[in-house]
Amino acid sequence: MASGTEREEHAVVQSPPARAAVFSAGSWGTAVGKILADAGTGVVLHARRAEVADAINGVHRNPDYFPDHELPPALTATTDPAAALDGADHLVLSVPAQQLRHCLTGWAPHIGPGTVIVSLMKGIENGTRLRASEIIREVTGVGAERVAVLSGPNLAREIMAGQPAAATIACADEDTARRFQQACRTPYFRPYTSTDVIGCELGGAVKNVIALAVGVAAGLGLGANATATVITRGLAEATRLGTALGADPLTLAGLSGTGDLVATCTSPLSRNRTFGVLLGRGLSVTEATAGTRQTTEGVTSAEALLALGRRHRVDLPITGLVSGLLHGRLTLDEAVTALLRRPPKPER
Repeated sequence: MASGTEREEHAVVQSPPARAAVFSAGSWGTAVGKILADAGTGVVLHARRAEVADAINGVHRNPDYFPDHELPPALTATTDPAAALDGADHLVLSVPAQQLRHCLTGWAPHIGPGTVIVSLMKGIENGTRLRASEIIREVTGVGAERVAVLSGPNLAREIMAGQPAAATIACADEDTARRFQQACRTPYFRPYTSTDVIGCELGGAVKNVIALAVGVAAGLGLGANATATVITRGLAEATRLGTALGADPLTLAGLSGTGDLVATCTSPLSRNRTFGVLLGRGLSVTEATAGTRQTTEGVTSAEALLALGRRHRVDLPITGLVSGLLHGRLTLDEAVTALLRRPPKPER
């Protein structure tokens, strides 16, 4: 009969729960923080403002984005980036794509040598035309095996309500993707893994621009046929660009491509679609910006995506029309006319 000491020596050693720092406490960052906490991961949200951190710690609510949704008690918040990152296994980044470089430069000194950096961003940086994972590696100097991307049909308000969703976690190192998969798997959130970082990121970036176009069509009063056409041809644009950059076309047919595209183009919760609806109703870009109140990545990334397409000689007609509309090169009537008068060609 084994002694107590022998039983202790043969006992299975349980790994401590993973810890994640989520920067920052916006709508999607808060929702992912909830997912992680519900999965048993220790979570610290980094908030820019002390009153938001105090509300999360005191009454377990984010007053800016989800005042009616209670957050898990285990989820805490701080305004101190060093404290948030202390001992973190994962740094989850949810900031506007155009602000990522500046923000990350300030946070980088506090990132631990083994911390995995997970991007939630769905945009392309203006000027450099870099994806979020490329900016992360450039700013921090970490290897590709420590940079992951989470992308999929994930509307934050539905996540907060505990409604079912799924996503793709992509990383060049599959073991890294699997570790984060375990850190965020819950009964209502099912993450899949992939090694196609390029495909996941481009699917997320392009779908925002296409959702703007769908919103414009809805604002103009066009029907389901027009919506389905723009979604389908938008997917063709994403696939062409992704393939040119080295992505697997199947990734664009998956959760981070077709799945995200459909959700963003069809849901009234989508800020990109909402922005487009306002444009279609005749509002200016300034007025539509005021009407949506949150960062709309399709607006800020359309020009960068168009430039990326030109660099790789990929035709992005819908992206081009949206960019022209946003930057005053086309009127609403001219954009619609240009789309309808495109010459007939084989479907590709």
